[in-house]
Amino acid sequence: MSPGKALVSTAYLPPIQYITKFILFSDIAIEQHENYNKQSYRNRCVILSGNGPLTLSIPIRKEHTAKIPVSKARLDYDTPWNRIHWKTLKAAYHCSPFYEYYIDSFAPFYDRRFEYLFEFNQKLLSLVLDLCHIEAEIKTTSGYEPAFSKGIDYRENIHPKPARQATDHLFIGHAYTQVFYEKFGFVPNLSIIDLLFNEGPNAYSILKSHIPELPRGE
Repeated sequence: MSPGKALVSTAYLPPIQYITKFILFSDIAIEQHENYNKQSYRNRCVILSGNGPLTLSIPIRKEHTAKIPVSKARLDYDTPWNRIHWKTLKAAYHCSPFYEYYIDSFAPFYDRRFEYLFEFNQKLLSLVLDLCHIEAEIKTTSGYEPAFSKGIDYRENIHPKPARQATDHLFIGHAYTQVFYEKFGFVPNLSIIDLLFNEGPNAYSILKSHIPELPRGE
């Protein structure tokens, strides 16, 4: 049962923790009015490669103003990051059990050029939720609230930097199959793409296992 409302940032192939919020909360919105915040999951994801955890970052065009609304942050294709990310994803997961089952679904996101990061992330999130069999309405904010008092604010609390992460009592880690387990052991809270390629149709039940049981009435 949902514990209330939640607010999250936009995110590129988000970590498992982020995706569980779309199961847990029936009322969840994605922030589109904040200023773009670099070095966060907004433009990066972490996958598991043959050399260990690997961060894939999307470059953003430098605009004339110091602060850019996240919905207006433009993707920078001066470096062919889309082709680099695509080759990296295929190299990292081509031996995973469900690679052939899912890989073609992601191809269009790396074949065409999107203008805005927010649009790219939204469409990719919609695909991910569908592949995970999560029925959720993807809402966006109508305005910016510095302090979100209507529920739980995850905009800055789900973060790739350990020092920036906040304690999340509504998320618990569980191991699942990973291709490079024998080499690195289990690596938690990677991009949702890691779970999909490794566990396929089991992704939804594994995501639910990461959510603690709430006391009755919450």
